[in-house]
Parts: sequence; C-alpha cells; structure tokens
Amino acid sequence: MAMSLLQQEIKQTRPFASPAAEAYLNLARTFGLLSCSMERFFKSYGLSSAGYNVLRILRGSKMDGDAKLPTLEVAQRLVSPVPDVTRLIDRLVRDGMVTRHRGDEDRRVVYVAINAKGQSLLKKIDKPVLEHHKEHLGRLGRADLKKLTRLLEKVRRAL
Repeated sequence: MAMSLLQQEIKQTRPFASPAAEAYLNLARTFGLLSCSMERFFKSYGLSSAGYNVLRILRGSKMDGDAKLPTLEVAQRLVSPVPDVTRLIDRLVRDGMVTRHRGDEDRRVVYVAINAKGQSLLKKIDKPVLEHHKEHLGRLGRADLKKLTRLLEKVRRAL
C-alpha cells in the first residue's frame, strides 16, 4: 500500500492506528505549518498571532458599539485559547496598542480597548493577512473551502 503524504512528511512507515488518527495528525500538521507561516508574518510587525487576534477582537467590538471589553470576554473570544491572557494584554499595553482600566462599579473587572496605534497597525496589515489566507488556502476553491469549514464546525460542535 502506498504511503500517504503525511506518512512521507513525518517519515512514518507503519500505517496509522485509524482513519481518525490520520485525520487528526493531518489537521495538526497542517495547522502547525500554517501557524508557523503566520507567526513569522506577525513577528515582522512586532506581534504574535494571539496579539493580532486580541486586536482584531477589540476592533470588532468597537465597531459593534462596545468601545471596551472585559479581559475575560476577550479570552473567551480568542480563536486559539492562550494560557495567560493578562500577560498578552500587558504586552499590547506596553507596545501602546491597547488601553486598560478597571471598572467603576466592580474594581475586579479589567476593561481593554484598542487605541489609535492598534487600529493603525491592523489597517496596515489587513490586506497582507487576507493575501496570506488566499496563498495558503485559496487553491482549494470556494466549494472546497465551504466544505472544509462545515467539516471543521462539525468536529468543534462535538467538542
């Protein structure tokens, strides 16, 4: 039996334990390669992918009318969860991309908002980010991308 592309890439000579195991490892391998490429891109702008995600969330909330979000809300909206959102936000505050302040009614709640510098950076990288997405996934075509999205959503719903 011919080896799959994944078997060749990871130099695995034995068959996978199951089709589910092979699919999982394919997903993990693909995500790893995609995320490495995007991390290099974001690093060239002084960001991580998680930092970009926080800025994107805060920009979206501002467009929706909420100029600020509680830190815990930001953490819940992250595409890929990170273990220390506070440190991530500290970095964005230090870099002058976001502002942070405590709530008036409940001092335990910390609010975060994107500022002009963060907005400007996002505006600068919006088009290159879309170009990266097209470069990485565009060859699948619209129908395949929709199918992939549905399949991934189906997996997440089961989680």
